[in-house]
Amino acid sequence: MGAMALTEGNFESRPLDALNSARNKRVIVELKNNKQFVGKLKAFDIHVNVVLDEAEERADGETKRKLGTIFLRGDMIVMISTE
Repeated sequence: MGAMALTEGNFESRPLDALNSARNKRVIVELKNNKQFVGKLKAFDIHVNVVLDEAEERADGETKRKLGTIFLRGDMIVMISTE
């Protein structure tokens, strides 16, 4: 059967499918060093490297600095969630 997939409703859903459904939406990305970035998910790859547009760094729920377009390495990401 190839790759393992979870059945959700009438379609198959894989982890990257869930990430693809968040494309062009605002997401929160948490890193291993406990930093949080919020921005519009523009792109990602199979390594979960991501590009965020209109990105901001957050600390304690408040915007720390505005960064514009940023690239985050997948091996540093702990969690990605829609805002």
